[in-house]
Amino acid sequence: MECVVNTSDDRGCGHRQKHQVSWDHFRHGADIGLCGTGTDKAGAFEAIALALTAVVTDPDKVTAGEAIELRCKAPSDELLLVDWLNSLIYEMAVRKMLFRRFEVTIEDGELSARVSGEPVDVKKHHPVVEVKGATYTSLALERIDDCWVARCVVDV
Repeated sequence: MECVVNTSDDRGCGHRQKHQVSWDHFRHGADIGLCGTGTDKAGAFEAIALALTAVVTDPDKVTAGEAIELRCKAPSDELLLVDWLNSLIYEMAVRKMLFRRFEVTIEDGELSARVSGEPVDVKKHHPVVEVKGATYTSLALERIDDCWVARCVVDV
């Protein structure tokens, strides 16, 4: 299934074409805005997770080797998005890993995910910044046309 998003306004994401899943960054002061687009909520969560990795390094340099399971629960989809990103940020910091593949299921306010990646290798990944946390700034999860779009600003 393809989705088409036309965001010609200033909401951040610049997706104006057909695609399965995509991610993007948008400017926000000293921080970085993330945007993920998918054909469903889970796809948007997967795409914004890839955008998170892309803040640190080129995702194509990350091998999806070691897998871990994550779970998050929140009273709203937007809060679930923040919890999801902060869980990934925590795991990246504690495990000293970068993630490349994300398999997300969302049901009744609960997210289950299997994420795959590898330990950070400075020579291979050339990490640019360390993400400190997801914020509530520009936080949104909405259906636009045939897609779900997730947006959030992260503190770097």
